[in-house]
Amino acid sequence: MRLLPFHWHVVELAVIVVAAVAQRISVSDRRQRRYALGALGALAVVTMWPIGDLAATVSLTVTTVQRLVIMLLVAPLLLLATPTSVFSRVTRPAPVDAVMRRLAHPGAALVAVTVLGTCTLTPAVLDWGAHGQLNRDVVTLSVLVLGVILWIPALALMPGTKRLSPIARAGYVFASSLVVTSLSFVWIFSRHPLYPALHHQQALLHMTPLFDQELAGFVAKLACYAPMWTVAFFIFSHAEDHGVEVEETPLHWADVERELLRLDRQRARDLRHQRSP
Repeated sequence: MRLLPFHWHVVELAVIVVAAVAQRISVSDRRQRRYALGALGALAVVTMWPIGDLAATVSLTVTTVQRLVIMLLVAPLLLLATPTSVFSRVTRPAPVDAVMRRLAHPGAALVAVTVLGTCTLTPAVLDWGAHGQLNRDVVTLSVLVLGVILWIPALALMPGTKRLSPIARAGYVFASSLVVTSLSFVWIFSRHPLYPALHHQQALLHMTPLFDQELAGFVAKLACYAPMWTVAFFIFSHAEDHGVEVEETPLHWADVERELLRLDRQRARDLRHQRSP
């Protein structure tokens, strides 16, 4: 490991510790605390030495593993760890509410994840992320945001957004597994390495850059399909166990409150329009 010396990721570690302390102070539900602990622990593992450094400057395969852990594990656990009251406060402003309503639509979420996810995997972006800790953190944060967008329709936690029925949620998760790793086939069938910023694969991992790239393509597909198809099957098979028909859409009080707030805003806009000359 001479080419990959150990060093502390002080900023990332500080953010994770602060987030863990804040969540423990503000949340009393034990299950949500466990979700938060699991999410922050996984985030620490894949963003600090050695995985974080390997992902940023050495191996596309490790980069792929890091992204999948953040998008498929960290992001949904953080959403599940957040109380509904927090979502209600954060999404209460009208602009945020409007964005959440659109992102809760399965089609919009899939398009956003596919387009933005592909952009963050281009050679130019990975090269930019490899040149500086701040750049790397921006890319990692972008991947986390993509993970949140991916799971908004599936988890149906945002107040006032379209809540899919269990069968629709299962279908969405299944469909999203097909687009999360949009460049995997390019990596598998490319005849030359595409990421010049990633180097030293032979010295550190005993593989050529081209083999590392091909392996990343297979890992992207297999490591994405297995967990997401499992989640889709779980959502579908356990819906009726919780008293919800697989074709029905559940209704929550937070949704009612948000709709009442929107009606108040609409009345205010209408009143201003009537008063305007």
